[in-house]
Amino acid sequence: MTSTVPAPLHVLLLTIGSSGDVHPFVGLGQALLRRGHRVTLVTGGYFEPLVRAAGLEFAELFPAEDYVRMLNDPDIWHSFRGPAKVMQLGIAPMIRRAYAKIAELHEAGRTIVGASTLSLGALVAQEKLGIPTATIHLQPVMIRSLAKPPKLAGMATAAWLPRSVIAAQYWLADRLVIDRLIGPELNAFRRELGLPPVTRVFGDRLHAPQLTIGLFPDWFAPPQADWPPQVRLTGFPLYDEHDVTPLDAAVTEFLAAGTPPIAFTPGSAMTFGQEFFRAAVAACEQLGRRGILLTRHPEQLPKSLPPTVRHFAYVPFTKLLPHCAALVHHGGMGTMSQALAAGLPQVVMPMAHDQHDNVERLEKLGVGRGLPPRKFTGRRLAAALRQLLSSPQVAESCRTVAAKLTDRSSLDDAAKLLEGLASGRGLSPPSERIRTAGINPFGST
Repeated sequence: MTSTVPAPLHVLLLTIGSSGDVHPFVGLGQALLRRGHRVTLVTGGYFEPLVRAAGLEFAELFPAEDYVRMLNDPDIWHSFRGPAKVMQLGIAPMIRRAYAKIAELHEAGRTIVGASTLSLGALVAQEKLGIPTATIHLQPVMIRSLAKPPKLAGMATAAWLPRSVIAAQYWLADRLVIDRLIGPELNAFRRELGLPPVTRVFGDRLHAPQLTIGLFPDWFAPPQADWPPQVRLTGFPLYDEHDVTPLDAAVTEFLAAGTPPIAFTPGSAMTFGQEFFRAAVAACEQLGRRGILLTRHPEQLPKSLPPTVRHFAYVPFTKLLPHCAALVHHGGMGTMSQALAAGLPQVVMPMAHDQHDNVERLEKLGVGRGLPPRKFTGRRLAAALRQLLSSPQVAESCRTVAAKLTDRSSLDDAAKLLEGLASGRGLSPPSERIRTAGINPFGST
C-alpha cells in the first residue's frame, strides 16, 4: 500500500485491559515508530513502565489502582457476570476519559487514532471531532455474524439454527444487558456533545466505519459475507515484551537442567488461580513431567512446589515456548497465538469473554483441547496432556500451524493500514459512507 502520508503523523493508540490487550498495541506502536511516526499509547497507568521502556510516549487513561481493583473482583472471570462487570467497570467509565484524552492530544491534520474494541470514546471523538479512526479487534468474537456466529457463553450457535434465531439472541443480549449497562453513560455524554442517542452498541456500531482491523489471520477466523466491509485482517501481533524484559538466568538454568517442561499460566490478570495451579502441579507429578508456573501473583501458588516444578513471575513466550513441551492456559488470544507460533499442543481452561470462542477454533485446528473449570483437575489435566503429547496427528497439526506463522509482518501491515487513514482515501461524507458500507458506528435502529 502506497500513499502520500504526511510524516510524521501523531498516532494515538488506545486500549483498555490486561497485558494481553496492551502488548499488541505496544508492538503496533513500535511498528509505527519504525515508520517515522510519533506514537502515544493511551492506557492504564499500570502499564506506563512497559510503554516507556518500549520507546513510546504514554498518556494515562486510568490510574494503576483502578486496574488492580478490577483484578481483585472475582466476577471478572465468571462466564456470565464477567462481561457485565467489564462493561460496568472497564467500558462505561472510560467513554468520557477516552474522548477527553483524544481531544487533548489531537493535532489537527496530523493525528490518527487506533482504538481497541472497548474504547468506545474513540468512536464518539471520531463522530464529533472528525479525527480519522480505526477500531482494532484482537479477537474474532467481537465481529458478529449470522452466517457463522462466534461461540459465546449462554448463546446457541449450532450451524443448523436459523439465522432468525441467532439474530434474536443478539437482539436480546443488546436490549437486556449491553445497552442497559453502557447506554445510559454513553447517551448522556452524547447528549452533552449534541449527538443523537444510540442503541445496540455492540452490533456493527462497534466497528469504526473508515477502517476496522482484526489482528488475527483469515485461516484462524475466515471472514464471513455479513462482516462489515471495512474489516481487514493482518494476522496475530505476537508481541510479548521480549525486547524490554530480559530472560532471568534462573529460567535458562532450569530449562537446561532437564527435559522440556510444560508451561502453565491462567493469564496475567488472574488473581484467583489457586485451583488452576493446584491441578497443574498434580498433573506434572502424575505425568512425571517438569513444569513452569507463570504468574505475577504468587499468592495463588501451592505453599510448596516439588523440585521439578518452578515458579517465575513472567517470561516472554518467544524466549520460553520453543523450549517447552506444551502450554496450559486460560484461552487468551495473545497466549494462544504464541503457542501456535511455537508449534505447541495446548490445553485451555476457558472461563469467560472471548475464551470459549478461542478454544473452539483451537480444537478445530487440531492442536489442543478445552477443559472447563469444573473439570480442571490434576487427573483430567494429566489425561488431556498425555493424549495430546502422544498423538502424531496433533504434532503434525502443530507443525502445520506454526509454519503459517513464520512471517511476522502483521504489525507492519496494520501500521500501513493506519497510515492509509491519513491520506483520506476511502473517506466520504457520513451519509454516503453509511449507504455504501451499510453501517453507522452509532446510529439507532
